[in-house]
Amino acid sequence: MKILVTGAAGFIGFYLAEKLASLGHSVVGLDSINDYYDVNLKYARLSHSGIKQEQIQYGKRIESKSLSNYSFIKLDLTDSEEVSALFAGEQFDCVCNLAAQAGVRYSIENPRSYIDSNIAGFLNILEACKTNAVKHLVFASSSSVYGMNEKVPFSVADAVDHPISLYAATKRSNELMAYTYSHLFNIPATGLRFFTVYGPWGRPDMAYFKFAKSIFENKPIEIYNNGNMLRDFTYIDDIIDGTIAAIDRIPQKNPVFDSLNPKPSQSSAPFAVYNLGNSKPVKLLDFIETLEKAMGRTAKKSFLGMQPGDVPATMADIDKTHTDLGWEPKTTIDNGIKQFAKWFLEYYKKGEAG
Repeated sequence: MKILVTGAAGFIGFYLAEKLASLGHSVVGLDSINDYYDVNLKYARLSHSGIKQEQIQYGKRIESKSLSNYSFIKLDLTDSEEVSALFAGEQFDCVCNLAAQAGVRYSIENPRSYIDSNIAGFLNILEACKTNAVKHLVFASSSSVYGMNEKVPFSVADAVDHPISLYAATKRSNELMAYTYSHLFNIPATGLRFFTVYGPWGRPDMAYFKFAKSIFENKPIEIYNNGNMLRDFTYIDDIIDGTIAAIDRIPQKNPVFDSLNPKPSQSSAPFAVYNLGNSKPVKLLDFIETLEKAMGRTAKKSFLGMQPGDVPATMADIDKTHTDLGWEPKTTIDNGIKQFAKWFLEYYKKGEAG
């Protein structure tokens, strides 16, 4: 298959593009390489994929030096003309949209960037999929769509009408937009609700990464809600396996959809949504203790209250994911943190962080 992976300089997109290319697919990676977090890390990921920083120019396609069937193009999804031209020229079989303005708290401070990237940019993806008859659109949603839900585990059968951050609202909007295009234009689309993804090459704005950096620099770590948080930490390798399983399963119209009693987990269109989570939430203080052991250092701790946009607990119900995709996570939190800590210490001790 010819597959477009947007967000290819990002955490999940970087892994997915490499894995798909290693499986023999023809992969085009796309990213705007914005400065929401350290661009040196983004360029380091691309370098790992055989894309050299000095070759990157806006709109120029670059062939990987190490992956024979992978190429990269720096492009902003809000650039509708360039996006349309790319789709028309490549005729992708599948599109994996992982590009987005991420971050819950940042969405409170910089709302417009979320509308531009997550709404306008996603609309350009949908329009291009429609025009070029893309066979399957897979896109990143988020566990944040569950918002004020206190019932755990979170199920795709639950209503998700009460987001508590603009980031969550844009991710839910993506699901609704994709469903609408799926209904109107028969575009098979699959949304993936990721739960707290972690691992090597991760995002510096994520709490676990900030913890590691503060421990490494012997600075206090800020622990919100006094540490009384539960998070469904999900290792990157498991996320990639689940995403590829979703790519391989093109959704069909549900023949038992009842328009008199519509359910969130069913669709009259070729559309599906799945949770990708570990389904074993970890208390934040326990996670930090495991991270301390893996890094061989003790953290200085600063306890703070609940932050706007945060929820006290996340946990994925993955029954539907297992049934439909045959997927379940395999990585324990101990093994996952060890792998992350090993990479983190090597990366920062080498000075690759810039």
